[in-house]
Amino acid sequence: MSRNQNSVTFTSAVKLGPVAHTVLIALMITVLGLIYLTQATKATSYDYALEEVDNQIAELAIQKNDLEVENAKLTALRSVSDSSVAANMQAPSETSYSNQ
Repeated sequence: MSRNQNSVTFTSAVKLGPVAHTVLIALMITVLGLIYLTQATKATSYDYALEEVDNQIAELAIQKNDLEVENAKLTALRSVSDSSVAANMQAPSETSYSNQ
């Protein structure tokens, strides 16, 4: 016996013809296609979730800007009413309106 050769050979009891091989290859391609489709739909569902999170971030940024403007208005009104100029003002004795 020579080196690096098997002393026992394996022979399969099942013999497949060319039609069976073609069917098996078609099944393997179908399974690989289904695996690809499931991976593609997972990516699409992640994309929809990401878009929803981006929309929430945009809405919160708009809300933050609105709150900053409101805070600036309230701070300005408070500082004007607490100023020395406002403290020295007097209420008018009478008010008259023009007729148009």
